[in-house]
Amino acid sequence: MALATPALGGRTAGDVVRANLTKSQRDVPGLLALIALLTSVLVTILVLFTLIGTILVDAVPFLRDRGGSFVTRTIGSNPDVIGLWPGLYGSFIIGLGVIVIAFPLGIAAAVYLEEYAKPTRFTRFVQINIRNLAGVPAVVYGVLGFTIFAGWLGGLTGGKTVIAAALTLAVLVLPIVMITSMEAIRAVPQGIRDAGYGVGASRWETIRDHVLSYAAPGILTGTVLSLARALGEAAPLIVVGALAGGVGLLPETSLDGKFTALPMLIYGWSGQPTDADNRWQFSNSAAAASVILLALVLFFNFAAILLRNRYERTRTGS
Repeated sequence: MALATPALGGRTAGDVVRANLTKSQRDVPGLLALIALLTSVLVTILVLFTLIGTILVDAVPFLRDRGGSFVTRTIGSNPDVIGLWPGLYGSFIIGLGVIVIAFPLGIAAAVYLEEYAKPTRFTRFVQINIRNLAGVPAVVYGVLGFTIFAGWLGGLTGGKTVIAAALTLAVLVLPIVMITSMEAIRAVPQGIRDAGYGVGASRWETIRDHVLSYAAPGILTGTVLSLARALGEAAPLIVVGALAGGVGLLPETSLDGKFTALPMLIYGWSGQPTDADNRWQFSNSAAAASVILLALVLFFNFAAILLRNRYERTRTGS
């Protein structure tokens, strides 16, 4: 009986690898999986470019003809002269509300749950429900905002105003900010914390100077994704009372008056009938508003990428 030696084991493993690499039999399941994955990628890219191309075909001539007047004018009944300034103003206030309310609260809650809270049954219960809240339909948050922010707290928010809409969408994206921040903080190696404690830093100093710095790229990615979702939501705004940009509606660009937002304008203009007497149609206005909304989202993504790369360079010392 031959004894098993390291040399014999190495030859045996090498023979197995060589046989697998040189065998003529093809990996049929793996090939089918590769074809399915490539098909999924191609279909996704095709749908994306079809959507963008369809929007650009209607939007580019309209924007070239209208120029800056489309941004500065208000909504109305004539697509040849309307603008999206009220919607742009409303989306700006909503985005500002998300940044001011949801980002600090979400990141602070994630830091507490990951760095301070003990792993008890109650903590796990809270984390599970945070993940469940991230999957709640947006219209449910709209009902919540209508009841609480526009109803119970109407004396503070002014009722169906852009403030109530900003608070509603901040609550909507708060679970997303918390989840992405928790995952980014959890991915920080324990050795970084131990190194901070080893040089005499307190827990907060370690979290502030080392943990959050290391987790900043992941946190930024999550916050930008949540901001993009907030800017693109229409269902909660409908419930809270945003105007859909219909005929004759002229909302004030104020914090306590009627309001609208870019998703609402796109929704309202897309449903308007065609009028042969007008040079441009409401569908062109909706496509142009969609392009501007996409540009805003891409701008925030670009800013997040720049900040993420900056933190990466700071962390690596390059």
